[in-house]
Order: sequence, then structure tokens, then C-alpha cells
Amino acid sequence: MSVSILDQLEDKIKQAVETIQLLQLEVEELKGKNEEANRANDALRQEHEQLKTEHQTFQERLRSLLGQIDNV
Repeated sequence: MSVSILDQLEDKIKQAVETIQLLQLEVEELKGKNEEANRANDALRQEHEQLKTEHQTFQERLRSLLGQIDNV
């Protein structure tokens, strides 16, 4: 093999290593964003459950009040 071919191979390997390192950084960044999104999703699910419970309670109270009106 000639020196120029080895130089070209070395350059391509360096580029590949740099690309892999950049992609690894991007993967780590995306993992962090995914964790944040999962936490936000969990918080929204909890809020949704709380609102559902409040809604059911409101409906029960309203039915009770309407029942009292019907009894009058």
C-alpha cells in the first residue's frame, strides 16, 4: 500500500471516530430530553387523574342537589 492510501484511510477513520463521538453526544442529549418529557408526561397524567376525580365528585354533588330539588 502506498503512503497516500494509508493517509486517506487514516483521515476517513478520524472522520468516522469524530462522527461517532458527535452522535454519542447527541444520543445522550436526546436521552436527557426524553427523561424530561417522561417526567412531564407523568405529571400531566397525575393532574388528569386528579381532575377526573374532582369532576366525578362535582357530578355526584350536582346529582345530589338535583335530587334534593326533585324532592321539594
